[in-house]
Amino acid sequence: MAATSRFWWDLSTTEFGALDTERTVAILPVGAIEQHGPHLPVKVDAAINAGILSRALELMPPHSAALVLPPLPYGKSDEHLAFPGTLTLSHETLGRVWYEIAESVHRAGVRKILFFNSHGGQPQLLDIICRDLRVKLGMLAVNTTWWQLIDISDLFAADEIRLGIHGGQIETSAMLHLAPDDVRMDRAETFISAAAAIEQEFALLGPEAAARFGWQAQDLHPAGVCGDARAASAELGRAVVERAAPRLVALVDDISRYPLSRIVAGHRSQ
Repeated sequence: MAATSRFWWDLSTTEFGALDTERTVAILPVGAIEQHGPHLPVKVDAAINAGILSRALELMPPHSAALVLPPLPYGKSDEHLAFPGTLTLSHETLGRVWYEIAESVHRAGVRKILFFNSHGGQPQLLDIICRDLRVKLGMLAVNTTWWQLIDISDLFAADEIRLGIHGGQIETSAMLHLAPDDVRMDRAETFISAAAAIEQEFALLGPEAAARFGWQAQDLHPAGVCGDARAASAELGRAVVERAAPRLVALVDDISRYPLSRIVAGHRSQ
């Protein structure tokens, strides 16, 4: 049976025993609390995550087996340590927290989990944890970052999508739609990323190129921001959210329908 609520913490302990363990998908929202320049609050990643998820829940059909876990709004943000307000966990701690939350989900009888991410600094760690959950617990563990779900090439210039990776037009637009009172457009600038010059000088090397190096936000811009924040608008932000939310709904449906029988037990050679 479907849960009586979409939220994990609303269920009583006895109600977990009545869940459809083949279909139920636990969703763990994972984000970050980190600097986003002079014009945006440190809650940007967490706020965008919550906004997309909230809209997705409005769009979910009654039969959906989604069950949203309490969010984990902070993550691995050590690339932003040079700026006050950033909260971060080490990758060792964060990976362990994610794993142990999923382990608790598994203990409740739920075998499918989606890590819904909104911070670009942690997909690699999510891949590792999802593999560990498959290997050690036999779970269907999935992760996605919201911008991987949608095409926004008709909304934003190609250079902005490629280089405006932090606090630029895209994230500022989303915040103008979701939390306009928290945006200081009088402080917004065109924050030109050093990556633009790097890609002209080097064929393969860059912060987000084919060959990547470890970087901190101040390496790309003194304000820790990349992108044309001045060009942001609430209309663009609404378009982003309205595209991402139904795609999240579709992903949850895919995961719900994915047969657990496809998680095949391994055979050790003698």
